Amino acid sequence: MAQTQPEPGGTRVMRTPPALPDPETAREWLATMTLIRRFEERAGEMYARAKVGGFLHLSIGEEAAIVGAARALREEDYLIATYRSHGHALARGTPPEQVMAELFGRVDGCCKGRGGSMHMFDLKRRFMGGYGIVGGNLPIAAGIALSSDYRETEEVTLCVFGDGASNQGTFGETLNLAALWKLPVVFMVTNNQFGMGTALKRHSAVTDLQRKGESLGVPGTRCDGMDVLDTHTVVSEAVERVRAERQPMLVEAITYRFRGHSMADPEQYRSKEEVTLWRERDPIPAFAAELEGAGAIDAAEQARIEEDAVARVDAAVEFADASPFPQPESLYDNAYVVDEQVKGRYH
Repeated sequence: MAQTQPEPGGTRVMRTPPALPDPETAREWLATMTLIRRFEERAGEMYARAKVGGFLHLSIGEEAAIVGAARALREEDYLIATYRSHGHALARGTPPEQVMAELFGRVDGCCKGRGGSMHMFDLKRRFMGGYGIVGGNLPIAAGIALSSDYRETEEVTLCVFGDGASNQGTFGETLNLAALWKLPVVFMVTNNQFGMGTALKRHSAVTDLQRKGESLGVPGTRCDGMDVLDTHTVVSEAVERVRAERQPMLVEAITYRFRGHSMADPEQYRSKEEVTLWRERDPIPAFAAELEGAGAIDAAEQARIEEDAVARVDAAVEFADASPFPQPESLYDNAYVVDEQVKGRYH
């Protein structure tokens, strides 16, 4: 049976649904999506309690796009994301304790409290960070892919960015160089329908984002970002094509964020009816129902997955709260050059 896939204009395209992976793999995908959802919900609560400083951008609703894409990569591949990157760090394997501690600005965070919400980073797991500047990660992704090409490895870089970044100058410049130099990078535009508070059709002359790279030599394709199976299938095909042919590709993932752009967003630009309509396609219960229908999971195991996710998030908050803040004298750690006169002002 074919399934329908939403597009920005409200139309749908038919796609034959991919087969389920083995039960163990499918359960792991569901568990990771559930962990990301519960982590993000708790992060929002902690922000409201002033435990988290700065900005906080949640990916609630986008879990399928995150997990489906991340699971298309090998361990040696690279993933680079945006400021909405807690879920990507978790999907790549960064412990929730370290991600939460980073949100809290504590020394046991994955960046020792220096990155915060928008600048997660975990080199060990080849998660090359979140970036606060819209489109700022695109040329960095090309640089990582250039390194892989120079060293003649089979590594592929997956670069995730939002629909708003497809209008930045870095988008055209990076895709042009990536195509010219035949770099092994997959560009994945997470089309959640809005660039901050501006609807896609109001900020982009071309709303069929998969086509935006064609004139630059980067072919495109599209996946249903609300469906972890479809996302995984499409991104896997793109990754392996790039790995084999050394030609970059662009993947558009159609998805939706259930919360605002950030915690500071009053959400006056979209209706409650629209959000409710998209919530009916919530990727987590949809995937759970698919697994249950296939006999890969039952209600008891679903409950265990939920309980485990909540317990892990509870432990992450406890860990983050117990972790100390960085000492003032560590301000200059890892700095290339420190002016002694400036340094003297803090001692």
